[in-house]
Amino acid sequence: MNDRQDILDHAPRGKMIHRRHLVKPDRRDVMLYGYRPHDGRIAEDMLVGGPKEAELRYHPLRQDWSVYASGRQNRTFKPSTVDDPLSPTLPGGNATEIPFADFELAIFENRFPSFSGLGENETHEIGAPAGVQTAPATGRCEVVVYAKEGTGSLATLSQERRELLVHAWIDRYRELYGAGAAYVLPFENRGEEVGVTLHHPHGQIYAFSIVPEVQRKAAEAFASGYDLAAHMQDWQGAYGVAEQSGVLAFAPPFARFPYEIWIAPTQRRTGLWDMDDAEISGFAHLLGDVTRQYDAFFGRECPYMLSLHAAPAGKHDNWHFTAQFYPLLRSADKVKYLASVEQSTGLFTVDVAPEDVACALRELS
Repeated sequence: MNDRQDILDHAPRGKMIHRRHLVKPDRRDVMLYGYRPHDGRIAEDMLVGGPKEAELRYHPLRQDWSVYASGRQNRTFKPSTVDDPLSPTLPGGNATEIPFADFELAIFENRFPSFSGLGENETHEIGAPAGVQTAPATGRCEVVVYAKEGTGSLATLSQERRELLVHAWIDRYRELYGAGAAYVLPFENRGEEVGVTLHHPHGQIYAFSIVPEVQRKAAEAFASGYDLAAHMQDWQGAYGVAEQSGVLAFAPPFARFPYEIWIAPTQRRTGLWDMDDAEISGFAHLLGDVTRQYDAFFGRECPYMLSLHAAPAGKHDNWHFTAQFYPLLRSADKVKYLASVEQSTGLFTVDVAPEDVACALRELS
């Protein structure tokens, strides 16, 4: 096993962020991030990675790609607390994905990936019929474990831990883009309504070998002159929810989900890596604040999808970084289902006006 320690070069002023990088026997990476050096003993028992059979197939009518990864069919599904694969591996306990008894924040390569490996020569294609356009589904899938505790959320993490998470994201952006990824998407699925099968607080990172259609179109819009910063200034009054250290949480006037909220720096930034210490602190604060607002407004843990939209590789022209929350509720006891019309046409029906959403959540800020 390869086990090494280093210090990130983009830590907040006056602090150091340590990274421990372990390559397990199955060649999957585990990275521990923390404000203290990690010198814990490596557990002997480790979970072993599964198959990496995957390919892309092109839809000629929708003109986009889908990933086919049969190895994900048998991924872990709602394990008991004892069998939680995202918890530390305790002495005498079950093997987990993180072979240490303690950690602050951990990122590891997914055991059930959607892609066959970033930059690998072996493509692991599964074989489509004649007449179907295919491509290698190369890329990388990582799991981001926010804390060793099995309960909690972005709202309950400390501000210091959320800032650590942001710097870990920055580290992964740099490394994955440096390894040849075309697009990198950190994201979080929260709640069983979204399909979450592991309740330990965590997110994921996908590194794509192609630029997905949504991000390709966004890059074209920014390159053509779309000025999100100027619009944010205009929207701040009616659509603003909260602001912190040069970062704004707001309900976009063109939201597709009820109670959709975006977080973005008021000055254009290509990605998290372009933000200064104050903006990173403000962004980390708003990640927790928006999550807390959702829970308080609905009176329950709000299921949502969260995604971080930084610039694709080589497409930085005028790009403006955003983090986008898509809640799966339209009221406390009503789920927002993506039914036939939305799925068939891409035309969303939104039940609540964004300006009303901003007003309701702003009162909780």
